[in-house]
Amino acid sequence: MSVLKEKKILLGITAGIAAYKTASLVRLFIKLGAEVKVVMTPASKDFITPLTLSTLSKNPVHSSFYTKEDENELWNNHVELGLWADYMLIAPATANTLSKMANGVCDNLLLATYLSAKCPVYFAPAMDLDMHAHPSTTESLEKLQSFGNLLIPATSGELASGLMGEGRMAAPEDIVSFIEKDVLDTLPLKGKKILITAGPTYEAIDPVRFIGNHSSGKMGFAIANVAASLGAQVSLISGPTNQQAKHASIHRVDVTSAQEMHTAVHLCFKEMDIAILSAAVADYKPKNIATQKIKKAAGSLDIELMPTKDILASLGKVKKHQFLVGFALETNNEIENAKAKLKRKNLDLIVLNSLKDKGAGFATDTNKITIIDQDLNKINFELKSKVLVAEDIIKEIILRVNK
Repeated sequence: MSVLKEKKILLGITAGIAAYKTASLVRLFIKLGAEVKVVMTPASKDFITPLTLSTLSKNPVHSSFYTKEDENELWNNHVELGLWADYMLIAPATANTLSKMANGVCDNLLLATYLSAKCPVYFAPAMDLDMHAHPSTTESLEKLQSFGNLLIPATSGELASGLMGEGRMAAPEDIVSFIEKDVLDTLPLKGKKILITAGPTYEAIDPVRFIGNHSSGKMGFAIANVAASLGAQVSLISGPTNQQAKHASIHRVDVTSAQEMHTAVHLCFKEMDIAILSAAVADYKPKNIATQKIKKAAGSLDIELMPTKDILASLGKVKKHQFLVGFALETNNEIENAKAKLKRKNLDLIVLNSLKDKGAGFATDTNKITIIDQDLNKINFELKSKVLVAEDIIKEIILRVNK
């Protein structure tokens, strides 16, 4: 899955022959799962039509501060467009527009939007070789980069003039790859290996029945997806669940029992930088598993149980450089029990859930947590969606890992 999935990309198009390539650019961004809006300079419409771009992006295309054809003369708010975007790309960026950007000229909607943007701004120059080599263009390129804008260099080849040389806008595929790589390089978990456990475990009674719990795996999968979106390589070890991982950088291992999860976790733990154990692992399992289905009888059925291996405690004993995070689901004396678990199992962080909190716990789409660190500092969070809770958890981990 691309790091651009679900990102908002604002594409600015200026009046160069390379504008025809922007149709392919929009299609590539959409295929990667991004949302695209387009702002054009008025003159750029001579090279590619707004109809083409609005059809491909599935969003209206803006080129002026208000729509003259609309009887209501709807205002196109450049500030809103600039704040909407996660990333802005100006392609092609002509010598004229580069000079205006570098010197703060603001005579069209695209330039006003550029000056309002709070997000990273990429620009891909396109012009004839002599224009590209002119000292004024070089000065504009250097000035824009000094502002923090990101240059996607022009390439060499046959130009619209028929000449051969530098000035061609980079190919759409190369532009997308450039942005993906740049985004990935800036992600806070790039290069980090993270182990995450999720879901329940099932402990067999006989070939048909098992002891389990109500865990859906939603919380663990949300954490895995957030971690992967921030650049981590994720090993997700999951008990039985219908949840699906959303990122290609998530390596999923399916297990059933606590023993299988224990084995899988210890196989990869040494290579990990961070381990987040959110699975609801069974504390007990049947001492003897029947080889045949137990028939229903008139009397009661007694099943002798024995403790399962404590996966979290076993990792706490062998951890070296790893940052270890556990979960505590409590029904009484929540804070005291969580603090005791944090110390007893040698954790760096513990995430506390209370079943007393409405909307928290198993099988819901929301959760309410308290995070406690090694110094017993306590951070309380409001009830949120599990995706937002996952973001809070990962944020607190990053703050401590990157100290």
